[in-house]
Formats: sequence, structure tokens, C-alpha cells
Amino acid sequence: MTQTKSANQSTPPLKRPINNPAAKPGRKTRRRRSRELALQGLYQWRVAGGTVESIEAQLRETKEFSKTDEEYLSGLLRGVLANFRELEKHIQPYLDRPFKELSPVEIVILLLSTHELVSHPEMPYRAVINEAVELAKTYGGTDGHKYVNGVLDKLAAKLRTAEITAKT
Repeated sequence: MTQTKSANQSTPPLKRPINNPAAKPGRKTRRRRSRELALQGLYQWRVAGGTVESIEAQLRETKEFSKTDEEYLSGLLRGVLANFRELEKHIQPYLDRPFKELSPVEIVILLLSTHELVSHPEMPYRAVINEAVELAKTYGGTDGHKYVNGVLDKLAAKLRTAEITAKT
């Protein structure tokens, strides 16, 4: 991701690992690309700060932007940034440590996925969790995807009780 940095801000780049056997290759949907760019923008916000407008402007400059669902990407980014305190309150009861002690990648994946669980009931909870796990496999630490999966499974049971009950 190309980033414009001010003199005070130095955001470490969020890059796709070269040899990650857990990451699935293949054709990505516009929504998956939207989630990836939203993850990058939220990572930048978490590490270096910035306004939603400046982050969106930087994301628009990337070559991947044209391959996204722009409206969905903007909705994800704006939704998480507008509601991050409430999203954090949803997540915290399912963590084994304080929210702030998680890695920045795990934090933004959990925020992004919780926003989708809360704000996009048309999206099946399993799809939200699977997308989060794929992001964690691609961008997170070695076993970060297992942690993300466990937290989101428990959170989905609370947020999507009716959907889960209907499937059993």
C-alpha cells in the first residue's frame, strides 16, 4: 500500500507474507478486496492516526482501489471509525487480555468483522468469520487466525443468536 506520511507519522507497511501456506491463492471478489483495503486503512488509523477522509484519499491512490466495491469499502471504514468504542465493548468480553494488548492487525480484523456482524445482517455470520480468518491468515501473526476465529465464534453466538438457532 502506498502511503503518504507526514513528518510526525511513520506507519509500518502492512504487507502480504510471501510464504504463507495458510493463505489461499486465487481470484478475489470485490468485497474481499474491499475488506483488505479497509484493513489497511484501519491499520494505518490504529498505528498512526488520521482522519477517515485522509485515509480514504490514500486508499484511492492505490492500484487495488479500482478493483474494490468502493461503496462497501467506504461503509466499512467509516462504520468502524464512527463506532469503534461500541465495537470494542462488544469484543472485550470474549478476549483473554485487554483489547489494547492485541496486535494492531488482530484489533482491526476484530473491529472490521464485528462491524459486519452488527451492521450487515444480510451477510451470513459464517461468511463474516471466514473472511476474518482469511485476513488474519494473510496479514496476521502465525496463529492469529485461530484467535480471531475463536473470538468471533463466541461473539457471533451473542450477536446473531436467531441466525445460529435457525441453522441448527
